[in-house]
Amino acid sequence: MSKIQEVQEMVAKGKTKVVAGLVQEALDGGAQPKEILDAMIESMGIVGDKFSAGEIFVPEMLISAKAMSKGVDVLKPLLAGDASTSLGTCVIGTVAGDLHDIGKNLVSMMLESAGFTMIDLGVDVPAAKFVEVAKENNAVIVAASGLLTTTMPALKETSLALKDAGFTVIVGGAPVTQAYATEIKADGYAPDAGSAVTKAKELVK
Repeated sequence: MSKIQEVQEMVAKGKTKVVAGLVQEALDGGAQPKEILDAMIESMGIVGDKFSAGEIFVPEMLISAKAMSKGVDVLKPLLAGDASTSLGTCVIGTVAGDLHDIGKNLVSMMLESAGFTMIDLGVDVPAAKFVEVAKENNAVIVAASGLLTTTMPALKETSLALKDAGFTVIVGGAPVTQAYATEIKADGYAPDAGSAVTKAKELVK
């Protein structure tokens, strides 16, 4: 098994304590940073597929994402000067009234790993704040989530405000559907973190 394959396997298993060391060993062995990053993204894609299929659950997926972030930390200084790896700035947060951030954190980590520069506004973010920060940072995409049905009106308000300001919007969260995303004029909808990365990359092409 190559060192990169070991990195992939340990990311999939969520081995947060060993991934950074393996990434460094792969680099020392001559592997390119982008090659290692792509391998970890592929691994998280498989994890995302398992999550979508109901084979694993949020805690397992979250720990794999954390394992990958440890590897990304090693690669960041090496990737920083390579403009081809940057997909632009993504502003992310949960909408006003919603304090659930596990899913949002997972999506943020995976988007960062995929090459976006992330600005995480945290939870309970008013629509105006999303717009303000997106403008300040020339965001290429804004990701908004809501876990509660009671915060769906806030998700709608956020999406419409961002669209009025000219931004690309992707939404997600347990009660959100493609039909609702279309209704609130969001550009994209993702049912889980794995598909959020795929959809976000499609939208910024």
